[in-house]
Amino acid sequence: MPKILIAECKQEVSTFNPVLSRYADFNISFGQELIDYHRTVRNEVGGALSVLDRQPNLELIPTYSAKAITSAGTLAAEDFARIAKEFLEALRQLPPVDGVYFSMHGAMGAQGEDDPEGYLLQEARKILGERVPMVVSLDLHGILTDRMLLHADAIVAYHTYPHVDFFETGERAARLLLRIMAGEVRPVTARVEIPALVRGDELITATGLFGESIRAAQAIEASPGGLSAGMFIGNPFTDVLDLRTNAFVVTDGDEARARREAEQMAAGFWKHREKMQVPLTSLRDAVALAKDTRGTAVLVDAADATSSGASGDSNAILRELVAQDYRGRALLPIVDSAAVKDAFAAGVGGGVTTTVGGELDRKRFIPHLIQAKVLLLSDGRFRSESYGEIWYSGDTAVLEADNITLVVTSRSVSLYDRSLFYAHGQDPKKFDLVVVKSPHCQQHMFAAWCGRLINVDAPGSTSANLQSLGHTRCRRPIFPLDAGVEFVPKADVFRRG
Repeated sequence: MPKILIAECKQEVSTFNPVLSRYADFNISFGQELIDYHRTVRNEVGGALSVLDRQPNLELIPTYSAKAITSAGTLAAEDFARIAKEFLEALRQLPPVDGVYFSMHGAMGAQGEDDPEGYLLQEARKILGERVPMVVSLDLHGILTDRMLLHADAIVAYHTYPHVDFFETGERAARLLLRIMAGEVRPVTARVEIPALVRGDELITATGLFGESIRAAQAIEASPGGLSAGMFIGNPFTDVLDLRTNAFVVTDGDEARARREAEQMAAGFWKHREKMQVPLTSLRDAVALAKDTRGTAVLVDAADATSSGASGDSNAILRELVAQDYRGRALLPIVDSAAVKDAFAAGVGGGVTTTVGGELDRKRFIPHLIQAKVLLLSDGRFRSESYGEIWYSGDTAVLEADNITLVVTSRSVSLYDRSLFYAHGQDPKKFDLVVVKSPHCQQHMFAAWCGRLINVDAPGSTSANLQSLGHTRCRRPIFPLDAGVEFVPKADVFRRG
């Protein structure tokens, strides 16, 4: 009976976030509990299981999962060493297997190891052998390295942004793995390195120019001999040598076609690069615009996007609201564990004088003093609106400081939907202003109903103002950090066996 190994290691980091992430920032599971969990949620492993469960006479071998609770700063060296040891030790304990599915991210980063995913794949090969088929699913914000491509038989990447195809990506990966195991296909991968970093609404695949590249990739996958294709736009907040955009195409043994299609995709992407940047509004102007907005003004603070790796403790917009004496009802999320402790000490209905913000990223943010009433306290465990997964923000308090309502968490949690607000009794539609700490949410969550949506040029470790971040390690020149960048698409080819 064929045996398929399943393992997971996923985290996205910002190297500009000064706070290191730790082992405690991961949900860890072993063996059967990995499968039991993923059968309840619509993510990549769940999608793969939906395919593999339908196969007769197939044995699933779940091993290990390390899944970050949310994106964060660079993973501390000793904590990555522990995760890597557990991941690889779980593989060593297995009998020989016939296929491997790894769910990874691609933009993980650790002290002393810029390419954790590539390292794990390399070491996994030493344990499992060179001949066992291995398919890896990745986030399109991943940083695609040679080491990943050298050790995987094939890669599969998300096709949507905002990401709504986790489950479907896992399905695609599992179907491709089964075809490789059956000897039906022999993958060959072409990858084109594109010297560009991009952000902005044009990356929304349903409506933006980036969608052209994704639809080209989907057409390749749907064609005879097309196995996998996509674009990695990278994570511009992870400053490593291999940071860039990549086009890739996997075909069934047709190297010439893989090269041609990957180079065409890269050329098509490159021509739109100037438009794939975010028009930003200054803090001062953003609050002034909010004052003149009929309906809810949504201020997008992507510079403090926890789902992109930021610390979550920015109070820059809060301070500007106070400075301009904004009088509408405002709703803001913020990370500040000390403020939460003060709120718990005061109790629901109690008054509290405390500071909020600037607890973690002290280079960018200054603590702001408030006097507030405690409206609600919670343990910070709730289900995500998007995919039903359990999220954890640590002890959490809702504070009301005059016209401003703050949902204050003890730790960062993903904010790419409304889950944190809803879980703590706050309906964004009932406020005049809402701060959204995510570069994009699904259209219906805010953009479809708000009076005005404003992308704010605030400080932060995930700012779309890429020149403000201070890249020092990625290869240069690269757009938009440098002027006059030239590019001629040229594919590199990777084939196993």
